[in-house]
Amino acid sequence: MPHRHRHTRAVGAAAAATAALLVAGLSGSASAGTAPADSAPTAAETLRTDAAPPALLRAMERDLGLDRRQAERRLVNEADAGAVAGRLRAALGADFAGAWVRGAESGTLTVATTDAADVAAIEAQGAVAQVVRHSLADLDAAKARIDRAAAERGADAADAAVRYVDVRTNTVTVQAVRPPVARALVAAAGVDASAVRVEKAAEKPRPLYDLRGGEAYYINNSGRCSIGFPVTKGSQEGFATAGHCGRTGASTTGYNRVAQGTFQGSTFPGRDMAWVAVNSNWRATPYVSGAGGQNVQVTGSTQAPVGASVCRSGSTTGWHCGTVQQHNTSVTYPEGTISGVTRTTVCAEPGDSGGSYISGSQAQGVTSGGFGDCRSGGTTFFQPINPLLQTYGLTLKTTGDGGEEPPPGEGGTWAAGTVYQPGDTVTYGGATYRCLQGHQAHAGWEPPNVPALWQRV
Repeated sequence: MPHRHRHTRAVGAAAAATAALLVAGLSGSASAGTAPADSAPTAAETLRTDAAPPALLRAMERDLGLDRRQAERRLVNEADAGAVAGRLRAALGADFAGAWVRGAESGTLTVATTDAADVAAIEAQGAVAQVVRHSLADLDAAKARIDRAAAERGADAADAAVRYVDVRTNTVTVQAVRPPVARALVAAAGVDASAVRVEKAAEKPRPLYDLRGGEAYYINNSGRCSIGFPVTKGSQEGFATAGHCGRTGASTTGYNRVAQGTFQGSTFPGRDMAWVAVNSNWRATPYVSGAGGQNVQVTGSTQAPVGASVCRSGSTTGWHCGTVQQHNTSVTYPEGTISGVTRTTVCAEPGDSGGSYISGSQAQGVTSGGFGDCRSGGTTFFQPINPLLQTYGLTLKTTGDGGEEPPPGEGGTWAAGTVYQPGDTVTYGGATYRCLQGHQAHAGWEPPNVPALWQRV
């Protein structure tokens, strides 16, 4: 899968246009939280990293080995890194090969490219440049071919259950309890073996089912799962959760065994997403239940970059934190393959399924499955929240809602409630903007107001 594209565009000019938005904490960058000269909000201000509650910060301290100031700086750096990576992705085009943060405070952003001519543009943004062989688009395409081969083999592919693009190694990684099965899968897909790394896995992932009693919510008065994020659909309130927790039409009762709602949509396998509409006895709030039952604010759904901190809330093990390892991972459970999940180092156990993943105050997704436990550690996968919201036409409940109608788009195409992906373009106020980071738009996040999410073109 050698790189074939050689560009002639002036990347340096694109870099200069975004030079004011450097990653806080990176070498040569502005101080964390410093606003640009034109007083536009920083990425950290846009994503409200200052809204991270004490319970979330304490969990980060415990699970990531940080002190309070390090945890706070890490959230700021990760917000700014996502904005810089988004701008460089737009500038590099087909050369872009991924981005990730590292360091106790996520103070170093690395951006990979297939063209050495891009190095100066990357370094001008305070990031570390890494020249690699395969573009992110090529690796995604290779993974898609392996996924199709796995789908054709069905349960026979369960021994090579986890597949993801690892931007840090510039490979498609296949984790398998039986490596020969993985190598046969790669061969059947016709993918260049040099672009694939096979890892020996100790266990097969499984959905985190739990039939024991406890908190959260119950399905058909039997199995237990965890609420993901409160949502609305028009005037109907409800919550997002994992698809493997219940089929469409299944009834739910709450943690108190009071009648609660009904699954309106459920997808599993393929994806692991669902939503439950609740009755009038239940009210959607913009919070996740944190340590000790404290409220954790949800202010948006901007996707965190690879390497970023992420915390999970579940009804079995409560709050635990780790880091984002890879996006767009595929996992083959005994029930079938799911794609598009995110792999993390956060632990989880049965009953945590469907629960919330949050980075700072930004919703990330709902617990799907994994292996290991919270005594010895483990790996978990979450279904990203933005595709779930988009699939079912839901709106995430956030602390910025306030019940008011979103402002008009001034004749443009931008619309609150729409899920935007990197590269999407909209018009607003007579100007055109390009999306830099995936998110669901809401009032207050109009393109001119959030340069961390939108770039004027």
